[in-house]
Amino acid sequence: MHLDALFTDGRFTTLDADRPTAHTLGVIGGRIVGLDEQVAGCTADRVHDLRGAPVVPGFNDAHQHLSMRGRRLLQLDLHAGAVPTLDALYAAVRERAAGLGPDEWIFGAGYDQNKIGSHPTAEALDAAAGGRPVWLEHVSCHMGVASTAAFARAGFTGRYGVPDLDGGHVEREADGRAVGLLQETAQHLVTRAFRPTPADAIVAAIAAGNDQGVTEGITSLTEPGIAAAEHVGHGPADLHAFHRAVQEGALRIRTTVMPYMTVLHDLGAVGDGATWFGLDLGLRSGFGDDRLKIGATKIATDGSLIGRSAHMCCGYQDEPDNVGFLQFDAEWLRRTITEAHRCGWQIAAHAIGDAAVDVVLDAFEAAQAAHPRPDARHRIEHFAVASDRQVRRLVDNRVIPVPQGRFVSEIGDGMITALGPERAEQCYRMRSLLDAGAVLPGSSDAPVAHGAPLLGIHDMVNRRTAAGVPLAPAEAVTPAQALYAYTVGSAYAEHAEDRKGRLARGMLADFAVLSDDLLAVDPGRIDTLTVGATVIDGEVVHDAGALG
Repeated sequence: MHLDALFTDGRFTTLDADRPTAHTLGVIGGRIVGLDEQVAGCTADRVHDLRGAPVVPGFNDAHQHLSMRGRRLLQLDLHAGAVPTLDALYAAVRERAAGLGPDEWIFGAGYDQNKIGSHPTAEALDAAAGGRPVWLEHVSCHMGVASTAAFARAGFTGRYGVPDLDGGHVEREADGRAVGLLQETAQHLVTRAFRPTPADAIVAAIAAGNDQGVTEGITSLTEPGIAAAEHVGHGPADLHAFHRAVQEGALRIRTTVMPYMTVLHDLGAVGDGATWFGLDLGLRSGFGDDRLKIGATKIATDGSLIGRSAHMCCGYQDEPDNVGFLQFDAEWLRRTITEAHRCGWQIAAHAIGDAAVDVVLDAFEAAQAAHPRPDARHRIEHFAVASDRQVRRLVDNRVIPVPQGRFVSEIGDGMITALGPERAEQCYRMRSLLDAGAVLPGSSDAPVAHGAPLLGIHDMVNRRTAAGVPLAPAEAVTPAQALYAYTVGSAYAEHAEDRKGRLARGMLADFAVLSDDLLAVDPGRIDTLTVGATVIDGEVVHDAGALG
């Protein structure tokens, strides 16, 4: 038999119970056709010598904002590593402004007030930017700060007249003037001045995100929210931009996109008195192919822990009168989720606070009671703070939790400050979820946290914050469980476990070549591992010198 590609002398961890390890793998048409003796004597168009390197199934990030990650790579970097203080942030804005015209926008992202002391203000940004319009996005994506000129571009001269919005918050001075900080839905009051984003710019962002992701061994991901510029996404041309990126070869990572729930609408009668709720042409979850497909519909029910906007049952440790808030009315959520469920959609609801988790589970239970549907695989994105009762309830309803391991180190200290040490023990309960019988995917929420799966796996196993503080250490999982989450678990979350996540005959030929054995190294060293090569469809999309 003649193959398209043959990969030899590897140490494959297949995650296939029938053949847990292998040394040789053959590919035809992007699929694995055999391993070891099954491809003995075969010739191939391309033969790659792995030189004894460890190989695992390609990483699948179940929740990564690829286009946003790419967009941030093209913007001013405001992460604490780049701007460790508020003064450094203003200096970075000043430096960027020096190279721009007087009316050009300055975009930056990644700052965290927990690490630099406080949020920037419009007044200080005005001075740093020389009066230019500025929009700085918080690391969480749940808030941002605008300059006075940015407010003016959006129709609010002098930062006056900025309205309150349901599901959002505008920080104000004593006279009602906006300070600059906009939370949750209120961000759109300013972002509408520069969105929807042109398709060319979206494609460029997708390409940048893809180019970064393949260096990290990512072969599949789910983009959690497109098409709703006022919530998540660049605008109504998002799907077109992803399609273009695939056609132009700019997007190699297999991508599942989640249309934001607010873009779904009533499509009218479809016969026998029935009506349909969804996207035009009747598109819904599952439409597409293994390169690009429509997945769940996404809805964000609350905010973030480090922004103190996640909807909690009790007040925050440092803000006892604040329990956060829902972005949408609970009854609207129940009704809309039920309609989407009835019409065949998989649903992915962002819920970080424990009160928001109950609202979502109530809605899922109501939807299934009204329209029973087996194997819907609805999801709760983050499932960040949850009691034992909520863990059990999630599993009983066969809902998939999608937590983020990398949050532990990157924003864990802020989460402990927000919740207090006792309640922080209920954060990102990966071990409890597995013990209760949940299917656990792996995800990063990049660019909120770093998107490299090896870093996420490190934190799932080690559970230490940037300050070295253990965060719910009883919730640590083993390296094998973390690898399974980032492969088989994530595939299951997108109804793709029959073709992704394992290295076996008939599966997609997607895998990552590592610098060392993930399952054998000291667990404290996992974050030092690197990706030597990434293969998608049997084609090498990244090679850092690992292949002969």
